[in-house]
Amino acid sequence: MAHKKGQGSTQNGRDSNAQYRGIKLSGGQLAKAGSVLVTQCGTKWKAGYLVHQGRDYTLTALVVGTVRFRGRSVDIIPADPSTPRMAIDR
Repeated sequence: MAHKKGQGSTQNGRDSNAQYRGIKLSGGQLAKAGSVLVTQCGTKWKAGYLVHQGRDYTLTALVVGTVRFRGRSVDIIPADPSTPRMAIDR
C-alpha cells in the first residue's frame, strides 16, 4: 500500500464566500420601502418603528423614510407624515 497520495491531490483548496454582513444604510440616509438596512447574525440590532425583521435577522424598511439608530434599535422616520401608526401588520 502506498503511503503517499498520487500527484494532484490536495487537502486544502476550499474557501467559503464572504457573507458581507453589517449596516447597509447609516443614520440620516433615505431608505426606500423594502430596502435592506442591516444584515446580521442574531439580533445585534433590533427592529424598531416601521422596520421588519426577516427569518435570517435581516432588517428591512417597510415604508419610504429616513433611517434612525436609537440605542440598539433601528427606526424609519416616514417621509409621508400621513403614514399610519402601523403601516403593515407584522
